[in-house]
Amino acid sequence: MSTADIAAAVTRAHRGEWARVVASLAKRFGDLDVAEEAAAEAFVAAVERWGTDGVPPNPGAWLTTTANRKAIDRIRRESKRDDKQKEALVAHDDDPPEPLGAIDDDRLRLIFTCCHPALAMETRVALTLRMVGGLTVPEIARAFLVQESAMGQRITRAKSKIKTARIPYRVPDAADLPARVSGVLAVLFLVFNEGYLASGPDTDPLRHDLTAEAIRLTRLIRVLLPDDGEVAGLLALMLLTEARRTARVSATGDLVPLDQQDRGAWDAELIAEGHGLVRERLASGVAPGRYQVLAAINAVHTSARDIRDTDWSQVVALYDHLVRLDPSPVVALNRAIAVAELDGPDVALAAVDRLETALSGYHPYHATRADLLRRLGRSQQSREAYDKAIELTDNPAEITYLTRRRDQLG
Repeated sequence: MSTADIAAAVTRAHRGEWARVVASLAKRFGDLDVAEEAAAEAFVAAVERWGTDGVPPNPGAWLTTTANRKAIDRIRRESKRDDKQKEALVAHDDDPPEPLGAIDDDRLRLIFTCCHPALAMETRVALTLRMVGGLTVPEIARAFLVQESAMGQRITRAKSKIKTARIPYRVPDAADLPARVSGVLAVLFLVFNEGYLASGPDTDPLRHDLTAEAIRLTRLIRVLLPDDGEVAGLLALMLLTEARRTARVSATGDLVPLDQQDRGAWDAELIAEGHGLVRERLASGVAPGRYQVLAAINAVHTSARDIRDTDWSQVVALYDHLVRLDPSPVVALNRAIAVAELDGPDVALAAVDRLETALSGYHPYHATRADLLRRLGRSQQSREAYDKAIELTDNPAEITYLTRRRDQLG
């Protein structure tokens, strides 16, 4: 196999097996540092060995076995070991499996461990994106709009706190699940968003592996918590967004915005399931949370056969409700985009400009300004805004789209 073939095989294995390998190691050794570093070493070994020996029939099993050996080697080199690690060293493959609890998926167990209430919410999300989602520190930093160094320190401190506080890698009791679920949903939402529009320069513009994994795990949580409205809302939001995936990038690699997408290419089955969940939550009579409102907004968009049929007044009304639940600048930016369709680009631009301080490093802010300025005939200012948006994004499909729009200004 060529070097490129080996690199592609390792990349596929990383996407499909990273979380499984880390979860397996965390379960056995009870140490997230050991789990992460041994998993990383196993993937490095794969690059070296697969080029000589070929890709194994079961890459996941090969990586897990190799990572376990790397972890044991590391622990043996250390002068101090806690009881959990000593027990892990003498564990045998034929040990009886532990009884299943409320969660019988190792990756979900790892998520709930990373989302322990002893950690700050933003730390829970960042740690789980790294340990379970396999995202790099730069990718996570971009998702949080913070510096890479600060994010690296945050993740390191979180792992240290878990170790120092002896937070166990265990299955939460059923009674603990509702209190722990909000952090898990936040994690899954960000994992999905990274797949929806990848932030890295060397990745596919859309990462179906991440969106599919986020949907799979959210479905598992819905089985565990069938009456939780926000779980249903997040699942509906993911399904309605994923339904548009194949229409979001053109054959030439451009990002295709919502108003230009071929709606006939949308996945009707996913849309029907998402709409069903939204209707179910509306019928419950319970006040909706953030994910349910976002799902309802997407339901309005996916109900329209043509962009001209979109009920923009309903979309703005839903955003008004969302702003009360989540008064973040990103929500305000998205509301302004809808306002542009209802009240005109001049009204929307005034709202967007008020967000400059909060969103100056956020490329969708500049892309939105560029589009509104273009519609108002302010070409030079629009070009400058496009340049800034291009500078701040690494997604290849988005860069291609923004560059084309900028160049159309003449």
